[in-house]
This record gives sequence, structure tokens and C-alpha cells, in this order.
Amino acid sequence: MKAFTISSIVGAILLSAVVAFGDDSVACVDRPSTSANNAHYLANRAPLEPSPFLKLPLGSVKANGWLGRYLELQRDGLSGKLGELSKWLEKKDNAWLNKGGKYGWEELPYWLRGYVDLAYLLEDKDMIAEAQTWIEAIFDSQRDDGYFGPADPDQEKGCDLWPNMLVLFLMQSYYENTGDERVITFMSKYFDWIAMYPEKKFLKTYWENSRAGDLLYSCFWLYNITGNDSLLAVAKKINANTANWKMESSLPNWHNVNIAQCFRQPAIWWMLSRNDADKFATYNNFWLIRACYGQVPGGMWGGDENSRVGYIDPRQGVETCGIFEQMTSDMILFRITGDLSWADHAEDVAFNTAPAAVMPDFKALRYITCPNQPVSDSINHSPGIDNAGPFMAMNPFSSRCCQHNHTHGWPYYIENLWTATPDGGLAATLYGASKVNAKVGPGDGVDVSIVETTNYPFDDNVRLTVALPQGTDKAFFPLYVRVPKWSGEVAMTLNGQNVAFDPAAKPQPQKWIRIEREWKNGDEVVATFPSKATFRKWDQNKGCVSIDYGPLTYSLKIKENYVVTDGRKNAMGDSGWQESAKQEDWPSYDILPASDWNFGLVDPAKIDLSKVELIKRDWPKDNFPWTVDAVPYSIKLKGKQIPSWKIDEYGLCAPVPFSPAVTDAPLQELELIPMGAARLRISAFPTVEE
Repeated sequence: MKAFTISSIVGAILLSAVVAFGDDSVACVDRPSTSANNAHYLANRAPLEPSPFLKLPLGSVKANGWLGRYLELQRDGLSGKLGELSKWLEKKDNAWLNKGGKYGWEELPYWLRGYVDLAYLLEDKDMIAEAQTWIEAIFDSQRDDGYFGPADPDQEKGCDLWPNMLVLFLMQSYYENTGDERVITFMSKYFDWIAMYPEKKFLKTYWENSRAGDLLYSCFWLYNITGNDSLLAVAKKINANTANWKMESSLPNWHNVNIAQCFRQPAIWWMLSRNDADKFATYNNFWLIRACYGQVPGGMWGGDENSRVGYIDPRQGVETCGIFEQMTSDMILFRITGDLSWADHAEDVAFNTAPAAVMPDFKALRYITCPNQPVSDSINHSPGIDNAGPFMAMNPFSSRCCQHNHTHGWPYYIENLWTATPDGGLAATLYGASKVNAKVGPGDGVDVSIVETTNYPFDDNVRLTVALPQGTDKAFFPLYVRVPKWSGEVAMTLNGQNVAFDPAAKPQPQKWIRIEREWKNGDEVVATFPSKATFRKWDQNKGCVSIDYGPLTYSLKIKENYVVTDGRKNAMGDSGWQESAKQEDWPSYDILPASDWNFGLVDPAKIDLSKVELIKRDWPKDNFPWTVDAVPYSIKLKGKQIPSWKIDEYGLCAPVPFSPAVTDAPLQELELIPMGAARLRISAFPTVEE
């Protein structure tokens, strides 16, 4: 045990301080060492680059608090009930269930990818049974040569393999929870088929060619389980036929979902190539899209459906599909690279953009969500936003991609709240009230649980309580506590005692506090990450500003007027629903402003933000903080109305005025609420003179 302790401490990268704390060690580190080998969880086999963080199997993490409530809302809303609404999930006509059925493209696997995870996270027997119906049909669809699914790959031009990539993702989740060995056989046969499939037909259509990084990821997952070297040759074939996401100054296409999902492909390939230029290409993709179109708060960019030259204002938005694909990319990249910037970015998108893309009851969503969006209705806003249609209404009947793809976002996020480390430890990766059950330590390991108690991101405190199984006195392992990028000076207690950090090497943002000790039942760590008000200036968007408090970005509080509409009449042209679906059961909404929205803020660079008034409220009784009236915190700042800033001819707020904006309006006090709770929002403000 002593050797395990010394080697794991010495192996930690960028060790900045080791503090004696009784018989414990507390270190501030950049990331875990990959020289150790965690035998408890799936890790990269040689020759793949070792990963510093390992995904825990589906079901290891259970959500509590508002995250747990979010899953319940998904179950009772669009995610859980979509099978009763969507035409694409109707069993009698579905080609994934019945040979010769009508509907056999991405909709079913999109929905099922998240539905499977949601079912097992909630341990919902009815949902698990429903998922199993579709999974069994997919197993049964596999041909002797290994191909599966309703499309015909034998035609001269081949077929679109993109939907099958989604199936491979959901099969991985299903295997993690059940251990059903049919998954390994099923995927092995499919990759054998890919190995033999003619390159002239392989990955030639638009969607599969763009998104084949997902196929590559699944290929490596299977290799790590089987050790079958032939899969490495298949991986090379996939990479060679995928769109080029490694260009220095451009992207293969500018479709927002493709970018959010596919920019990670070079870093996935880097695990085999181990050429740092491949890893860098993913970072380059990330910053390129944001340099061109992402000078806005909320973590995303102005993509609408496709990013266009000149359309960079905060009124441009992003698809709900793109929001959740970005979160998934961030979590995959965090595990691959160990770079905490990906964890921070996942939280940025999750807290500031994702919640407002859906109705609070999760029974409707909108196609496009924007940082500045004072109107959310069903009219056609083109060409102000890209593509023509009712893209801003909250509608459960519309946008067949987002309607089905939204299901995976929060389940995947919750699964990544905790990760395992190569040195037999656990890492509190994305903060949220939860309980993790995992095996830790050297050798055969010990089963432990850690309960995380917090209202994060509305809470600066994170409490971690260790629970050991009956009959186990202690467990020796390292616990990693992440320091978010926005955090002030960190305070920490261990069983009520202050942890004294070396003054010369205090914990830094985007680093880890590593505590290695013999943990006992009931041991408790409390970490405090002080929040403060800060601002960002977006020079490329006329000098507008956004206000942050900790991990939350704040938006003007606009009174929201919800107007019920018939979503079937307002749905996009390619939408479809079942005959039994009733509008009264699935209301759609236009959300209109019932208060003024066109305000600028007194330049935050000229005021003392440490004295900003923070209004605290009781935690909502329904455990759901993402509405205008339920937010636990709001901020008061001074500002002025800008009468010349109006709704334009496209039905959108006009582009943000140059700062400082000219106005004769009187100075007044404005209330700002977390951006994620504002379905109508102004989050990028022009400045005004006091």
C-alpha cells in the first residue's frame, strides 16, 4: 500500500504542493498520471493513448437535487412520451421494428440513444421494457454478413450509415448496464462488415461522411474490450474516409450540429495516431467557429442551422441538437485529453444555454435558441436566421431532429458527473447533487459510495460524504476535487478541519485538489468555491458585454407571456405525428415579451462589481430552479432603455447597437436572472453612459 501511495503521488502531473494532513496527503495537480493502471474500468489498450479519466458504467451515478428532477421531467414529458406522439416512433410503420416499414432513418436511434440511458438512470421498469423492444428488433435485424438496420447497403451507391452510428452508441450504454454479451458479438460482426465494405461506397453521403468520428469512437470502444487488432485497421479506414476536420482555417461544412458533434473527430483519431497535430486540430476547430461566430455568452455560437458570413450578432442561435451534441463532445474530450477546459465548457453550455431550449415541463422544445431572443414565436424569421420555418416556437410536434435527439443531453451529462482515474481513484468532474457507486483502490479494490450534496451552480459549496459497505472499515484511494475556472480562493475542510494549503502553491482554477488517504465511513470533504460578479466584453460584437456570477451568465428579466398555439398547424414541413396525438395534451407556445427588453447596462468596467446587489430567494419547492420566478439568485444593475433598438422586419431584435449606445432615457435599476432560466433573454448588452 505504501508503494501505491508514493508512486501515485509522484506520478501526478504538475504537482504543485503536497501537504501533510495527519496521515493523509493533499496535492494540487494538473491531472492524474496515466502511468498507473485501473483494472476496475474500461481503459485504452495499447497502442491507444492512455486516457487520464475513465467513464464509469451507466448506472454508477444517480442524480439528486435539480438534476434528478430534470430526469423526472424528461420521463414525464417529451423524452419519455415521444413514442405516443412521434410518427417516426409509431411501431406499426417503423422499419427499425418491422421489415419493409416506412420510417427507418435517424429518428428512432436518436431518441433511443437517450431513452435507454434515461430508463436505466431512473431504474424505470416500464421504460426499460420499452427500450428492450427496440433493442431486440435491432439485434434481429443483423444479417449474416454483419450489417444491420433497415437501409440497403448493397445498392450501387451504398447507403447512409449515419443512423447505425447512433445505434452503436446506445448499444454501448446498454452493455455498460446489463453486460449483455450479444452487444460485443453484434458490434464485432458489424465492424467485420465495414472492413469488407467497398471504399467506393463507404462514408460517401453527407451526414455519414461528416459524422463518422462517432463510428471511430465506437470502434475504439470495442477494441478496448476485445483487443482485436483488426479493429485498428478498420479505424484507419474510417479516418481515411471521414470529412477533413483538420483544416487550419476552415471547416468541411458550417452546419451547427455537425460542428458541435464532429469537431472532436481529430482528437478521437489522436488516440491511435498519437500525433499532437491531430489533437490540436480539435482545439483549432473549437476556437475557429467561436472566433468567427461565437463572440457571445452561453458557450455556443451563431449557427442557426448554418453559420453564414456576416451573421455573428447575439440574435443568431443554435439548434437544440447542437447544444446537447456540444455537451457530449466536451465530456468525451475531457476524458480523452484530461483538459479541464472541456469540463468548464460543458457546464457553461449546460447551465446557460440548454435549460432555456425546452419548456419547464419538458413537453415542448424549440429548434433555435439565441443569447438575445426577446421573442420566441412560430413565424418565419428567415433570412434573419438561417432556414425558413417556425424555428423559434416551443413545439412538441416540430423539428424532427431535435424532437428526438434532445433525449441524450442530460442523461449523458449526469453519467459524467464522476469519472474514475488510472490510479484507482474517483474524480468529482461536473458538480451536481448525486451519488456515485464505484470500485476504488489497488488490486481487487473496494466498493465505495460518495454522496455529493450541493445546489450547484446556485451554491458555492460542494459536500462529499464517503460511505463504505457493511463490514469494510476503510478504503485507500485518491479523491480528486475539481477547481472550476471561475473560482476565487478555494476553502476546504476534511471532517470539519480546515485543509491548510501551501501559500506558495494554492489550488488554482482548472486544477485538481487530490486527497489520498485511508477513507472511513462517514468521512466528509466540503469544498467552497467562492463566486463573484465579473463581465466579458465582446469587441467583435460592437463592444457589448455579458455579466457572470460564478458559472452562471445573467440575462435581463423579461416578463414572459405564453400564448398557447396548435403545434400541428405551426410545425415545420417535414414534421410528423401520430393520429392519436392531441394538441391539448401537447400544447405549443409562442412566448412574447410582456415587459420592455431593449436595455443597455452601465459599462461594468466603470463600476465596482464586488458591490453588485445579489438577491437570494428560497430554494424552489419543486426542486426546479430554471424558470423566471423560481431562480434562487438574481442581480441588480443600473441601465437605460434604448428606444431605437427594436424588433426588425424579420421579427427579431435588431442587431445589438454599438457601445456605448446613444439614449436619453433615464437611468434605472434592472434585474438580471440566470440566462438558463430566461426563455426570453437579453444576455449580450450594449453599454450606456451613466
